[in-house]
Amino acid sequence: MISIVQVYGTMLLNALGRTLWMTLLALIFATVIGMIFGLMNVAPNRILNFIGTFYVDAVRGVPLIVLAYFIYFGVPGGIQMLGFQNFRLESLEAGTIALSMNCGAYMAEIIRAGIESVDRGQMEAGRSLGLSYQACMALIVVPQAVRTMIPSIINQFIITLKDTSILSVIGFPELTNVGKTIMGNTFKPMQAWAIIGIMYLIVITILSKIAKQVERRVNRGR
Repeated sequence: MISIVQVYGTMLLNALGRTLWMTLLALIFATVIGMIFGLMNVAPNRILNFIGTFYVDAVRGVPLIVLAYFIYFGVPGGIQMLGFQNFRLESLEAGTIALSMNCGAYMAEIIRAGIESVDRGQMEAGRSLGLSYQACMALIVVPQAVRTMIPSIINQFIITLKDTSILSVIGFPELTNVGKTIMGNTFKPMQAWAIIGIMYLIVITILSKIAKQVERRVNRGR
């Protein structure tokens, strides 16, 4: 195991960096997606409710690996049929889109639940003061809901980090994909996967500790 770390240590650290970078990108885009569809789900409009619910149910109902294959192979193929023969998606681009869509569906539910956890009287009080629905959401409801959502968002970051391993199927050189390469080069599957598992464990344990600390602070601030 030590010999593998000595020879492939730099490769493993680079792969970990790419994994964290994709996770961060996906979470940023997913937060935007989740906010849009989460607000649709709580909006006083049945059409918006339907769109928000349809997106969440449709994306959550499709395995991430299928979504990744569809975006990486299917979308470019469809666009090429329209005449754009040179259109391609890099594995980073396709992987980020797939993760963002998948994570965004779960973020939408986190945001919906966070908004619905705020007492309805807050909205009614804002409306009675003459504020519009949009102003009440932006200035009163969402700021209170964010405090409730933060621990769940960090937990979703952890889940998304683990989900990056699925994207090895489209060739993105994240940690699991590099683990396959090392295993093929060294013919030491137990040691190679033990190192990969330990690296995931260390990062996820750190993030879990951060999530618990944030949750404690949020609970104290209530």
